[in-house]
Amino acid sequence: MPLAEELLGQAAAAGLGLCMEKANGTRGAAAVRSAAAGLDALALRERSDLLRDALLVDLPDGYPRTEAVVRTALEDPEFTGWMIWPVTEAVVSRALEAAEPEAFDSALALLADLTPRLTAEFAIRRVLMADLDRALAIVQQWVRHPDEHVRRLATEGTRPRLPWAVRVPGITARPRATLPILDALYRDPSEYVRRSVANHVNDISHGDPDLAVEVVTRWAADPDDHTPRLIRHALRTAIKKGHPGALALLGFEPAADVALTGPELTATRVTVGEELTFTFHLENTGDTPAKLAIDYVIRYRKANGTTAPKVFKLTTRTLGAGERASISRRHSFKRISTRVFHPGSHELELQINGVAQGKAGFDLVVPV
Repeated sequence: MPLAEELLGQAAAAGLGLCMEKANGTRGAAAVRSAAAGLDALALRERSDLLRDALLVDLPDGYPRTEAVVRTALEDPEFTGWMIWPVTEAVVSRALEAAEPEAFDSALALLADLTPRLTAEFAIRRVLMADLDRALAIVQQWVRHPDEHVRRLATEGTRPRLPWAVRVPGITARPRATLPILDALYRDPSEYVRRSVANHVNDISHGDPDLAVEVVTRWAADPDDHTPRLIRHALRTAIKKGHPGALALLGFEPAADVALTGPELTATRVTVGEELTFTFHLENTGDTPAKLAIDYVIRYRKANGTTAPKVFKLTTRTLGAGERASISRRHSFKRISTRVFHPGSHELELQINGVAQGKAGFDLVVPV
């Protein structure tokens, strides 16, 4: 992932200042230029917040005048890229504090116009939080927009678990509220939009996997050429968690006639930074082919001595009647920023069509 300075760094801040000076007339962009000097020690969202606050100083008071400046800036082709994020946040701040009730609808229209320059998916969250039903009624209209970026904003901006974004409690509590948007876009001609739809359904599956399966089952009954791929991506978390309905929808029935031997580990002691190789053997003892979704689970030791499972995708395989297969995989224990390794006993377990089976233990050594 690019670093913060590569996305919203000095160059983007300087470009924002220049665009604002051209659009803002005599008010200029002194606060934005001053804020740019303080970006270096900040994370990406903190940078956006700092520049948003500076914009609110530079921009004229009141939503209508702020909107006029931003729309003037939109006439400039240089007004694009990551500088747009703090602009969308400033637009929402002005709209939500505005006395004019029409500022709410107007701000959403402006976010739709800004989103092709980067995205307004983060800023729109605060509008959704302010009045979910009113906002969704407008967002629903975007599903017919000619610009794929605006159609994507309709599904991406309303995701329950959008990365980097604040959660919208109303969407979490009412996951069906966004289904009309998804139903309208799952067969969108743009892969960019369809991918967002799949990610949205995957978000839903974290809290309500039955609903996610219900939605894609309906789509499977009225598909286009892209629908099977979308469904596989939409159900990826439900599959990893072994949800029976998700597995059945993708053709992974209980594998009662598949015999497993293993897993066999190449070592029972692994040091952080190394890899662990494991092998297992499968045999279809039945009379018909068996379609298999094969995952593996690492049960990581936590600081308090308990373990927590993490499921990793491995492969899919169809075994003919009487067929055997041997599969090997390496798992890396390289240090990563998203996981803290704790020393002690760990376990590796296989998961076939959602059913955990086969287990082997090993000790993880964490160098001091």
